[in-house]
This record gives sequence, structure tokens and C-alpha cells, in this order.
Amino acid sequence: MMYIDRLIVIFLLGGFALLTMLVLFNPLKVNKKANIWLGLFLFLWGTFWIDEAIDILGIPSVSRSFSFILNFLQFFTPLTFYYSVVYFTNPTFSFSLKELKHLPLACLFLALLSLSFFYDKADKNSLTTWLTVIMLIQSLFYALYSCEIINRHQKKIQEFSSDTYPISLNWLKYIAYTILGSGIIITIYNIIFIAERPSTYLNLAFLIAIYSIAYYSLKQEEVYPAEPQQAESIFLLHEESKINEPQKFRLLGEEETELIKQKLSGIMESEAPYLDGDLNLIKLAKLMGVTPHQLSYVINTGFNENFFQFINKYRIEKAKQLLGDSKNNNLSILGIAFESGFNSKTSFNITFKKFTDLTPSEFKKKSSNL
Repeated sequence: MMYIDRLIVIFLLGGFALLTMLVLFNPLKVNKKANIWLGLFLFLWGTFWIDEAIDILGIPSVSRSFSFILNFLQFFTPLTFYYSVVYFTNPTFSFSLKELKHLPLACLFLALLSLSFFYDKADKNSLTTWLTVIMLIQSLFYALYSCEIINRHQKKIQEFSSDTYPISLNWLKYIAYTILGSGIIITIYNIIFIAERPSTYLNLAFLIAIYSIAYYSLKQEEVYPAEPQQAESIFLLHEESKINEPQKFRLLGEEETELIKQKLSGIMESEAPYLDGDLNLIKLAKLMGVTPHQLSYVINTGFNENFFQFINKYRIEKAKQLLGDSKNNNLSILGIAFESGFNSKTSFNITFKKFTDLTPSEFKKKSSNL
């Protein structure tokens, strides 16, 4: 069992090291700032297994100064994850003085950590407990707060993207859940069971988690348009959506709104731009000859829908026609998805179920029985 435990720890550290390098070097060249913070998070997360690695290698001890610096840096692990989420959901984010709000808890941790180096063993154990509690509180807070940011992001992207599945950042939620779970479990180990280190099963769970994260992080797509002006336009659009309806109505008059609404309906019927799997608000606005703000306003107020709902309403209708026509029996579900403007079978299944309460296969079976 000891041999298996050591092997898992080696694979864990190797996984963290490899994934950290892959994320920092970012071969796909997407979400660059976000991946720098994600790489820092993975590096710091991996350092929690350094003590086990030292034990495996048979190194007698490390200097007190090294342990002090390492313990203090580890405190910032949840914070680096939080900033990766911030940059994934807002690539235009820039640091300001209000970010200093994150420092008081770090100062408290540093003070207690410094005291622990001068106390005797009994008092040091008490301080270690407090340090663990502070780490747990911080981990829980930033994990939950990051989930909330991602939830807001998932609503926001429906205002400009017709395919939200690849950029929904659900995989970052899985990391947040892992932080939550590991924080609670490790605290129980440290405080209740007073275990020297995590069990083999816990390390195995982390090993599975880290390789799952590797899979999703290497599949990530650019969340927002690469051009800064386009990304900034989208964020201004989101801020505008917070304005109440009477103020928002001033963007366009009723007559102009109706004209753009009719033009949009005509283009959707005659040119079928929804069949473009990469269609977004900016591309459709350019086709319409209006600004993204104007188009979003017309879709929101004229059709009482967001961009995602508006575009996929047409795609689903197209898919229902294809699924209900026996002439298309030679087409697979993936083929139907591509013909309807979807980029993947997963996006097609999720969106179709959301709009019809049926999967494409269930709808096809139901149609054939009529």
C-alpha cells in the first residue's frame, strides 16, 4: 500500500508540473491572462504535496525559512484561482486599489504564521489549527464566490453568443467544487483525525481531478472575441442590460425599433444566418448594418428574448423539420446538428432539450410514430 501511495504522489506532482507548464505556455493561445493565473494556481496547489515528496525522496528536512515562505505562498492558492476566473469572465479586467480588500486576511495569516515559529510545540499546535481554519475559510469563500461569478457569466454570454456550451466555463466550476471538497476533507483530517498526511484514497481522488482538469483546460476556447474593442463592446452591453426598462428604452425610438425588428426577421428568413455555427451578436449586427447595442436592444425589447434564445429558436425549428422528414433518415443526429447550425452534438442535444423538453432522438422517434 505504501508503494502505491508513493506512486500516486509522484504522478500527482508530475501531473501538476506538466499541467502548470501547459497552461502557462498556452499552446492554443486563448484566454492568455486567465491562463497565467490558472497556471499560478496549479503550481501553488501542487506544492501541498511537497512534504510527501520530500518524505519519499528521503530528504531529512528543509530549512525553516523555506517552510515559512512556502506556507505563506500557499495561502494565496484560492486567490490565484479567483483571479483566473475573473480574467476568464472579464479579459478587460485591470487591477485597482479596491483589490487591496483581499490583503487583510493575508496579513493576519502572515502574523500567525510568524508567531508559530517562536512558540513551543503546544502553543504551535494551537496556532496551526487557527492557520488551517483561516485557510479553510478563505478556500470556501473564493470557491463559492468564483462559482457565483461563473453563474453570472453563463447568463451574460447568452447576450452575444449563439453557442454558449464551449465558453460556459463549467470546467472551472469543477475546480471550484474540488477546492470546496478538498478544503473540508483536509480540514477534517488535520483537526479531527490529526492525520499526518492525506490518505491514499484522497490522493487518488486528487490524481483523477488533476487529469480531468488537464483534459478540460486543453479543450478550452476563447471566451470573448480576440479583438479588445469587440470584447469591450460586449462588456458595455452587459452593463447596459442592468439599466431599468424606462431608461433603456431611450436607446431607440419605437418606429426605429420596429423597422430594425422587421429587417431582422426578414434577414433571418431569407438569408438564414443562424446556420452559421460561429454566429455571434457582432457578426449579425454587421450583417444588419446596425451596432451590436442596437441589435441587442431590438432582440431584448422587440422579441423579449436574449441573443442565444433568438438564434437558437430558428435552429431548433430547422432541426425539427429535418428530424420530422423521413427523407433525412440517412442523416445522423450529428448530421442534423450541423445542418441546423450547431457546431457539436453536445451543444445540439443540450439546446434541443432546453427548447423542447425532448432529446433529438426522442423527438425523431415521436415524430415517426405520428
